[in-house]
Amino acid sequence: MSDNKKIKTYVLTGPESTGKSTLSDMLAKHYSTNYVKEYAREYLEKLSIPYTIADVIKMAEIQHQNEKKASKNLEKIIFLDTDLTVFKVWIKEKYNQEIDWINKEIEQGIDKIYLLCNIDLPWISDPLREHPNISDRKRIFKQYVELMNEYHLNYHIISGDMDTRINQCLDIIDKVNS
Repeated sequence: MSDNKKIKTYVLTGPESTGKSTLSDMLAKHYSTNYVKEYAREYLEKLSIPYTIADVIKMAEIQHQNEKKASKNLEKIIFLDTDLTVFKVWIKEKYNQEIDWINKEIEQGIDKIYLLCNIDLPWISDPLREHPNISDRKRIFKQYVELMNEYHLNYHIISGDMDTRINQCLDIIDKVNS
């Protein structure tokens, strides 16, 4: 199979309130495809008690299953509104733990193209978001950059207002797919 026929997987990743879901939706519409939605939000909205590490691991497993299912059904391009990189940072941040299977799966994600959303959008309050403090957001963003570099992932930092972000993403995607 030639590179032009391979599925191109683009992952919107990064800290909370950086436009990942909005960008995923906009990109999927622009390229007339679907995207894999962030499962954690759906899971947490149904949870009536505080989540635990077991919940986060379960969310990661389902997110990963949804990603694998979607990649089998698409012919050319797929967008992921988060992937296991989010869970790796989340688990490290909240529980100071590493999950071996998550690390192994991230290592195998070298064919993905990561669109790492910067923290320069205004914070939007949401009951499911946990880090409104700018110093926390900077520290967490740095963890994403370190993760991308540690695993030698193909990533691009996406910054600016939403119009600038979508244009940056379109430029990157069009160059990769040309």
